Amino acid sequence: MKAIALISGGLDSALAAKVIAKQGIDVIGINFLIPFKPTDKLKRRFNQREFFSNLDIKIKSVDFFDETIRMIRNPKFGLGHNLNPCIDCHILMLQKAKKMLKALGASFVVTGEVLGQRPMSQNKHTLELIERKSGLGGLLLRPLSAKLLNETLPEKEDWVKRSELLDFSGRTRSPQFALAKELGVENYATPAGGCLLTDRGFSVRMRDLLKHNHKVINSNEIELLKFGRHFRLGKQIKLVVGRDHEENEKLIKLARNRDYVFEPKEIPGPVALARGRFDNKGKLNLACRIISRYSDSQNGKPVKITLKRKGLGLFRDGEVSCLALDDKSLEALRV
Repeated sequence: MKAIALISGGLDSALAAKVIAKQGIDVIGINFLIPFKPTDKLKRRFNQREFFSNLDIKIKSVDFFDETIRMIRNPKFGLGHNLNPCIDCHILMLQKAKKMLKALGASFVVTGEVLGQRPMSQNKHTLELIERKSGLGGLLLRPLSAKLLNETLPEKEDWVKRSELLDFSGRTRSPQFALAKELGVENYATPAGGCLLTDRGFSVRMRDLLKHNHKVINSNEIELLKFGRHFRLGKQIKLVVGRDHEENEKLIKLARNRDYVFEPKEIPGPVALARGRFDNKGKLNLACRIISRYSDSQNGKPVKITLKRKGLGLFRDGEVSCLALDDKSLEALRV
């Protein structure tokens, strides 16, 4: 007997998979690669690759980028408090998992959902909706809350023992921590939002990107949303200003052909990346004035800004001298 388990990198999905594996079932983990996972700064506290390897479960990674972008543009079941289409996302993942059952020789699907843990997507009505829309009627098992939900086919057919499943509910994490200790699941991530679409600041930036990009959105553009201070200088012009050395380095790496990279020349200050169609020098000067605002300028003196435009893998240099932009004008441009 085999089962597919959706493994997000969080504790709940790992525990659900381990509970089923403990019953002697061969569990195949599916980790959907979404573009909205936390930044590198958060990843330092949690090594997902190491965590997966310690679960003793085979894990297959599945790209989920294009589907996620289409889903955000047109969610059938609406959004959460920010830009998170949680219900649509769960349904789509389960639909993809269902299609993989035959190819992987698996009989049912396992998820780590806990009844009542999230008010929008994990109440009983929504869990039933997700199961129905996924096409997995009877074949979707949620081990952590199974005793509080209707019996599934794996339980009725005695593929799994219902008596060894659980009755977790609500937002408390104490039962999960105790179970993790019992099952030997260690070095898991601190419980927190695992999707940046639930973050208000990131959602504002993502909405701005969707509004001004009606074509294909790629991973570089999503990654850029995770760093720096963002400013909209025009319908097709965006500026991102680094907040520290690490972000400065990241912005340089994310620069694409035709992007501009700015940096103060003689005083400390941030690196900034500008992307879009600069049709006149006024917009370039505006970008330089924003960078001057975040530089260590003194007594209102002009700041010299080096300007590099990337093209064919190389940068062409230039230099602009300008005064810092006033705070009111700055805030009017902030995303």
